Amino acid sequence: MPELPPTATRREWLTAGAAGLAALGTANSLAAEEPAKPAASPRMFRIGVISARINGKPQPLNGHTWHFAQYLHPSVDMDAIRKYLDPANIEMFGQYSRNPRENFGQLPFPDTRITHYYEADPKIAAMFVEAFPGVQVATSLERMAEEVDAVFLGDASGKGEDHFDLVAPGLARGLPTFCDKPIGGSVAGTRKILEFAREHHAPLMSSSLFRHEMGMEQALRLRDAGEHGPLEYVIASVGGGYSAEGWLVYGQHPAWTVVTLLGPSAEAVNLYARGHTAHALVTYPDRMPAEIWFGRPDVAGEYCSTAVHFARKRFEYTPSIEGNFKLGHHYEMFNMARTFRQMLLTGEEPIPHREILEVTAIVQAAARSQQEKSRFVPLAEVLG
Repeated sequence: MPELPPTATRREWLTAGAAGLAALGTANSLAAEEPAKPAASPRMFRIGVISARINGKPQPLNGHTWHFAQYLHPSVDMDAIRKYLDPANIEMFGQYSRNPRENFGQLPFPDTRITHYYEADPKIAAMFVEAFPGVQVATSLERMAEEVDAVFLGDASGKGEDHFDLVAPGLARGLPTFCDKPIGGSVAGTRKILEFAREHHAPLMSSSLFRHEMGMEQALRLRDAGEHGPLEYVIASVGGGYSAEGWLVYGQHPAWTVVTLLGPSAEAVNLYARGHTAHALVTYPDRMPAEIWFGRPDVAGEYCSTAVHFARKRFEYTPSIEGNFKLGHHYEMFNMARTFRQMLLTGEEPIPHREILEVTAIVQAAARSQQEKSRFVPLAEVLG
């Protein structure tokens, strides 16, 4: 990360972007000059977006397509956004997601465009098409796979049971694909998608937003620099309320936090739940366990909080940037889209398959533990 001018804030650095900051000397100039745009690739990537379903029922305003994928498209019709979305999401689009003064020196990407949107009910797909000019309703997954360069599957609250069928046509053609969490819904389902992608040489990305928070980036820098000693353990906390069903979907987030920071080497998991709160302990053969708290009421306003314990320092963060949750949420969504775009440019997968599979295994092992008097369930038991 470049050195900040003495009076610049993190917000100003974000708004300027890394490329813009290198050419600027003061905080005043950050506000006065337009940030440099990233260089365009020699081609325009046509992206097909797919909306997953929940138990067979559509997600008409799927937040993981309307919010996450929109960073890959150059324009939005704000009249349509105001027509379909609630006031809080209208504000998010107007003040952050599509505000040119909040573009991190990167947006809109010069070489990505959503060209197709697939939802089996064309009337629902038509709402997305209205909001994002130039997008067409895809009539079939197979035909869409022939007309796009990459696929982005979004799933706000589903369990992943339909993901293989939705991404298989694109993967079979070798298309770079983002498959939202929970990627396969089960260890077997996740492994099936990973192996199918590998068989067809299709670059694949699956992730949680928690992997792309600004605080996570700093935690990884501290870990890799080693200046505070080795990373000994992690406490990943999520707000809201625990339920056995909710764990299978939203337990993915803190599990991603743990795997991102500690790597795919967990040994066993146990989960204890009481009321609306649950605690999971993820053990390792060579270090202290990681903790997951699901349903912490004190972090509900921030959605999550992570404490990373090094031998000589504790680093704690939330998604917020300088106390602004919406700006931080904007950053993590943008950062995930940026990572996907980088995969399109390079063909290199940003996240190892082993990490993706271990997240599913941790979630499934914890669910089994909770059903069986909170016994420690070895990951090998669910991995088969």
